[in-house]
Amino acid sequence: MCLGVPGKILSIEPNPLGMIMGKVSFGGVAKEVCLAYTPEARVGDYVIAHAGFALNTLDEQEAQEVFALLAEMQAAELSAELASGDGSGAEPTPQ
Repeated sequence: MCLGVPGKILSIEPNPLGMIMGKVSFGGVAKEVCLAYTPEARVGDYVIAHAGFALNTLDEQEAQEVFALLAEMQAAELSAELASGDGSGAEPTPQ
């Protein structure tokens, strides 16, 4: 299974080898991503990235829907952790 994560393109420029690269923000964390598979992508666009490559573009509404789903998943996971123990994710220490 692979996970593609949406991010917003902050800047685009070629690298020394001539590949088109973009600085992409993933929830405030900026990473360099290869845009070779998405030549239509522009600054301000959202892309789905996996393993350092943008695989496709998506509009802002689609990106926001993915962000909402990820937040729901995180909240559900936290809720399950709290229901099962202390919510720290750490194994209880034997007494």
